[in-house]
Amino acid sequence: MPGDRSSRLRKSIPVLVALVLMTTTMVAARKPEPSPGAVTRTAADYAFTRLPIAYPPGYQPGERTVRPVHPAYSRIQSWISSVGAGIAMNDLDGTGSSADLCVVDSRTDKVVVTPVPGTGTRYTPFVLDPAPLPMDSVMAPMGCVPGDYDEDGRMDLLVYYWGRTPVLFLRDGSRTPLSHRSYTPRELVPAEGPAGGTYRGPRWNSNAVSVADFDGDSHPDIFVGNYFPDSRILDPEGTDDVVMQHSMSHARNAGGGHLLRRTAAGARYTEVPGALPRGQAKGWTLAAAAADIDGDLLPELYIGNDFGPDHLLRNDSSPGRIAFTAVHGRRGPTTPKSKALGNDSFKGMGVDFADLRGRGRFDIFVSNITTSFGLQESNFAFLNDASGPEAARRALKDGRAPFTDRSADLGVAWSGWSWDAKAADFAGGGLPAIVQTNGFVRGDTNRWPELQELAMANDELLRFPQVWPDFEPGDDLSGRQPLSFWAPDGKGGYIDIAERLGIDESIPSRGVALGHSRPGGGPGLAVARQWGAPVYYRNDAPAADRRITLDLRKPVRGDRAPSGGTPAVGAQARITVDGRTTLHQVDGGSGHSGKRDFLLSGGLGDSASAHVEIRWLDTTGTPRRQSLTLNAGRHTLLLDARATEVTKR
Repeated sequence: MPGDRSSRLRKSIPVLVALVLMTTTMVAARKPEPSPGAVTRTAADYAFTRLPIAYPPGYQPGERTVRPVHPAYSRIQSWISSVGAGIAMNDLDGTGSSADLCVVDSRTDKVVVTPVPGTGTRYTPFVLDPAPLPMDSVMAPMGCVPGDYDEDGRMDLLVYYWGRTPVLFLRDGSRTPLSHRSYTPRELVPAEGPAGGTYRGPRWNSNAVSVADFDGDSHPDIFVGNYFPDSRILDPEGTDDVVMQHSMSHARNAGGGHLLRRTAAGARYTEVPGALPRGQAKGWTLAAAAADIDGDLLPELYIGNDFGPDHLLRNDSSPGRIAFTAVHGRRGPTTPKSKALGNDSFKGMGVDFADLRGRGRFDIFVSNITTSFGLQESNFAFLNDASGPEAARRALKDGRAPFTDRSADLGVAWSGWSWDAKAADFAGGGLPAIVQTNGFVRGDTNRWPELQELAMANDELLRFPQVWPDFEPGDDLSGRQPLSFWAPDGKGGYIDIAERLGIDESIPSRGVALGHSRPGGGPGLAVARQWGAPVYYRNDAPAADRRITLDLRKPVRGDRAPSGGTPAVGAQARITVDGRTTLHQVDGGSGHSGKRDFLLSGGLGDSASAHVEIRWLDTTGTPRRQSLTLNAGRHTLLLDARATEVTKR
């Protein structure tokens, strides 16, 4: 009967819809393979030369692949030991070029300062010495963040750890050449007890740091993102209670975030209670980045979390007061929940703000786990939907993040077990490529089946380490995944050309650093590898030097201050060439465990000059804006009430 047929048809509709969705999802999740010709054409614009990184005399990296861990974690020792390789590239000795590396070596748990390969032997590589600050065997460094924290015009270092709060290594300008005696260690968080005694401070387990002027007072503030709750994770004789995540998708039982505001001269910082929204303060943080989205020069903060949603926080701060509010992406009828910003259940292991399409506004690239037959999530390429700063401001005020994930459309959705990511114009063509580290634990026994079983278990069991499957030395989880190098293909998408460039070694990697070690040249890249030697790739692209490079700095007050000023962290430059505008910022530190330098550069293509609009906060916190026409090459601009070009440092 017609009524029965109609009823059966109505009942069949959900099944048909499900089948269509399953089919389209399978097609969409299939990693696109570019043609050999497309790879060849795209790769022709790039070239890198691998150079060995020098170590201190007598340095013995050893061959260990795990750390001692708390007894509760003994069966998952390799999992717990999977982080700690970091790297940063910057100008540490004041030569004017980013010709120095700060390497966090997971093989030794040491922090090494060494010249960038090929830049001369200006000093002997050395290990940073935190003495007389208290240290013990349950501490391990996780990352190094260069910055002028005391604002004296000299580059300091911040090292963050598992097992303690971060340490500032403040540069003493009177000591040359550079050595471990050039730095004075200082607690970032006020110490409990005398220096040199037993450590009595909180046992932070930090995996992310972002440095920015969050309150607009023209001084750098610091966000520290912690992974495990405060505990002695690396104590093989530990007796305290330790936990794992209490959910695969909404874990909020972690160490969470800490926001420290610069409150006095001389690198004095004070934690700001309640600066982060309560619902977004306790994620298992692996990455963080900051950038001004709405044009007020107060940077928004993106927090990348493992086992739970990432967060984009609107900046509601004012001088002397730091406050954030969470904003969320909107879902369309075909948008999966995890593709809406702030609602995902992915892994948030690396993040970078970059103008991916050359539209004069920041997009957001986020690394996740994207391993076939494992955890097939996707990376995020959140493209900025706002037409400009005013539209972005309205959206953020309404609690909406004006971003839509287009990772599949761009071809960057799937890479592997991915970590740090950095975007830069390596080739001088005007658009950025994206470098992404990959790989987790290298061994011989594939443990993906056991991990998949864990992923399907009851969330209530996850917090107990004893119910996790074994992840011990010899076990493998995505242990042979190479770097990804996503290059613009000239058609609005990206192609991974790492293999063609010869930078595809199958060693698990973590931090990636970018920096301009040669005057006028394009950025090189340095990669930290977990339980492996770091590697540096010099940029030898054919047109790498066809660019404009900006060194944006603020004046430093005081008779002893160097004339070069201090990095203008948070300053933005809109570079327009042949009608296309790209947005850049002086990044104080973002991502997972790799940090770029403070120089900005954009390719000129066939043009000889560029129109540049610079926006910044001067030393009083007053917003400033100025437009310039600049020729190819490097330009050092001192940003006060006006932008003034100064002689090369």
